[in-house]
Amino acid sequence: MLRQELEISTFEDLLYHYPYRYFDRTQLTKIGDINGQTDYAQIAGTLINITEEGEGRKKRLVATLYDDTGRIELLWFQGAQWMKKTLKENERYIVFGKVSLFSGYYNIAHPEIEPWNADTAIAGMQPVYSTTEKLKIKGITNRSFAKLTQVLFEKVQPGDIPEVLPENILRQYNLLNRYHSLRWLHFPDTGEHEQMARYRMKWEELFISQLMIARLRLQHIAQQGWKFEKVGDHFNDFFRLHLPFELTNAQKRVLREIRLDTGTGKQMNRLLQGDVGSGKTIVAIMSMLLALDNGFQACIMAPTEILAQQHYFSISELLADMGIPVKLLTGNIKGKARKEILAGLAYGTTPIVVGTHALIEESVQFKNLGLAVIDEQHRFGVGQRARLWKKNEMPPHVLVMTATPIPRTLAMTLYGDLEISIIDELPPGRKEIKTVHRRDAARAGVMEFIRNEVDKGRQAYIVYPLIEESEKMDYESLMAGYEQVKIWFNENRYRIAMVHGRQKSDERERNMQRFVKGEADVLVATTVIEVGVNVPNASVMLIESAERFGLSQMHQLRGRVGRGADQSYCVLLTGNKLSDESYKRIQIMVSTTDGFKIAEQDLAMRGPGDMYGTKQSGVLKFKLADIVLDGAILEETRKAAQQLLSQDPTLSLPQNQGIKSMLVQQGRQSHWGKIS
Repeated sequence: MLRQELEISTFEDLLYHYPYRYFDRTQLTKIGDINGQTDYAQIAGTLINITEEGEGRKKRLVATLYDDTGRIELLWFQGAQWMKKTLKENERYIVFGKVSLFSGYYNIAHPEIEPWNADTAIAGMQPVYSTTEKLKIKGITNRSFAKLTQVLFEKVQPGDIPEVLPENILRQYNLLNRYHSLRWLHFPDTGEHEQMARYRMKWEELFISQLMIARLRLQHIAQQGWKFEKVGDHFNDFFRLHLPFELTNAQKRVLREIRLDTGTGKQMNRLLQGDVGSGKTIVAIMSMLLALDNGFQACIMAPTEILAQQHYFSISELLADMGIPVKLLTGNIKGKARKEILAGLAYGTTPIVVGTHALIEESVQFKNLGLAVIDEQHRFGVGQRARLWKKNEMPPHVLVMTATPIPRTLAMTLYGDLEISIIDELPPGRKEIKTVHRRDAARAGVMEFIRNEVDKGRQAYIVYPLIEESEKMDYESLMAGYEQVKIWFNENRYRIAMVHGRQKSDERERNMQRFVKGEADVLVATTVIEVGVNVPNASVMLIESAERFGLSQMHQLRGRVGRGADQSYCVLLTGNKLSDESYKRIQIMVSTTDGFKIAEQDLAMRGPGDMYGTKQSGVLKFKLADIVLDGAILEETRKAAQQLLSQDPTLSLPQNQGIKSMLVQQGRQSHWGKIS
């Protein structure tokens, strides 16, 4: 049962099933002293009136506990039959649980309860463990966990829990030893002991993760790569003659970093972060021209056909006057056209190719691939990316780009093995998108505003949520919304297109292209348009039911507008009633357009597992550490990991064997090597 419910199958698992809070169980509360401020209480008294009430599913066991100051009701909704057999009238019990108020009377539901005798109370701070309803029904309560763990520590000696951290690290960072850390985490004598123990085990968790990342980084650094020895005519001519606007200082800095990387003879592995509209594509183009100057080919791989086409059109347009051939390869390109593209890549007559995952098919062979750019890299699986690296005898340099800003602490943990570049300023002349919050009651005014913008010759997005768990209802809301939009925007005067995931891909593509080419004024869509659509003429983004979107998702959607010279707007339309958390998200969106600030807030509100889909993968699955709250420890462990590996890269010294065996064990359980 413990194995099924909590993944506890060994004594070691039990040791690492940490309490999440503590209660001072040396204190007894008098019933008469309970008030609205009382959260949990431990009461000693006599049990009377044990009765069953209700029928069927509503059946419950009710009893009264009294002491010399008053009475309180005890309730059991599950396991009532078992409790009824166990409890005895007029016996003295000690009871512990959360106090609730119902119809003016205090009660405790599912209390911990046992006969009151000399051996009852666990002295000092009693640990509180996470458990499940199924275990509680079987009588495995928090008290059971405490007793079981206490018995375990009576049998475990300090030598049975070997230290994994080297002695010099324990001294340098003033860390408690492992045995006392585990013991005090379960049964601290004082609050200070608990804090010392918690700090030590958090430090260990983060240190192990940073060691894993640092070792991956060493592997990358050791990987031989192609040497781009010169900056030639392609790069210089483009920079001097064909740049559509002056580069920002951030773009120049990133290009210098890429030039240094590719000139070392080691394989570049660099993550390029840049908010929507920050100019990552220009950096990618100039990096590809650097490859061409050194006799290599370059490719850019995008997650969708729409995004690949947009990259193809923009790159072709920018390089047209330079006479550099650029080809597009997607799953829809077949027959003679496909054969010609494949021949051009194999013979080297096609220097640049833009494509989808079609680029990694076996039939695609390059003469000399030197640089692979991957856009929105989190949308590609590990295996897919790895196949691209095998397109040359040595792996090409790799530049992965994302428009999803990643907070520093998370980047250190998820992408610590990659070099990270950040474009943190927008090109000059870009106007900030004005973001407003409107409630449903103001819908008529919102639609009137959008109509006015469209009448000026602009275009607008209207985006509806589509959540997997409520997909059927959301789809119906989308269709109803589409009909409403047709009422607001008379079809005799306005052109409306709709895009959603249930459409066949060619129909979806056709409707999307109508909007991209300006043949539709309004695009009604689900979040399929979140990434990569570039329509400079679109000036309004209306997000319907905005309270149902996450921060980063709203920010990505907002980034679909503001790409032209016109003032752009984002309207967050919500229901009239909002939860506190939804209201906070909306206010953050209204107050800033800085993607990194939004990502920090999103990380703090949702946690890293929810944000980046790592919750189920074993990555970021820390028992105690929290990369949002423990950023200072993360920085410290990162430095410690780098220092240790600089002295002992293979962890072969005797004092590092504990750490080495732990790394092997962790490596089997998680997917750290598969993140970047």
